Amino acid sequence: MRVTIADATPGVAQLEVLRVEGTRDARADDLLAVEEPLLIELAHDRDGGRVTESVAVTMRTPGHDVELALGFLWTEGILASPDELQREPAPPPGAEGARDANTVRVALRPGVPVDLRRLERHFYTTSSCGVCGKTSLEALAAARPIALPPAHPVVDAATIHALPDALRAAQDVFARTGGLHAAALFAPDGTLRCVREDVGRHNAVDKVVGRLLLDGALPRHDGVLLVSGRASFELVHKALAAGIPILAAVGAPSSLAVQTARAYGATLLGFVRGGRFNVYAGAERIRTA
Repeated sequence: MRVTIADATPGVAQLEVLRVEGTRDARADDLLAVEEPLLIELAHDRDGGRVTESVAVTMRTPGHDVELALGFLWTEGILASPDELQREPAPPPGAEGARDANTVRVALRPGVPVDLRRLERHFYTTSSCGVCGKTSLEALAAARPIALPPAHPVVDAATIHALPDALRAAQDVFARTGGLHAAALFAPDGTLRCVREDVGRHNAVDKVVGRLLLDGALPRHDGVLLVSGRASFELVHKALAAGIPILAAVGAPSSLAVQTARAYGATLLGFVRGGRFNVYAGAERIRTA
């Protein structure tokens, strides 16, 4: 079988498959979401010199890779401010001048302190939950200070109901492949601000956060973040790190996601689809009448 890049659309590949309908089969082309590793490198000062270290490898869908790298470093507490960047990250993978199509190098200004031990949380916290809830919450608190505006913003329930359709309409690659997660940032009135897709739901959120970082728009205290799958602890953590007070998920939240949202005063919505949703935390930000 052959796999090729389908066209100029990033993250889409074409594969020849055997399509079976009933008892009949035929060769046909299918479009797939691309999944490849991305190496994130960090250039920084250490022991009086300059070093470049590999800090993470994530499986992702190519596209918006610089945003992914920056969003990851921000939500993991490695980056504390956009001013810590020495310059724009290396050219996006695949661009002219890029060293490697699957590597992004982020350089920090001289003198910026780096504590890579913060990344240890990432190794025991997975898409499900941490080793235990208490350990995960302690690691989140240590990553960066979190302070959300109380009871702000307030969003109409009708606006929440409309978000899944708005997200689906903006998912270009999903419409072609059916194989991607998505994260979208909305204004309180439902205006779409940013949408990113990826095979990993965490990567999609990191891409949104990275975009906000590049735009100088963190923390985003007036944002509503919608994710296409379920809401895990990790996604609540990333929303909190970006200062986003409302996280809505098309699927179900985990118990630790609810515990974390309640602990930090965030609003967490689940099963946002079909004209209904559940409020698991922060009901004061949702207007139902």
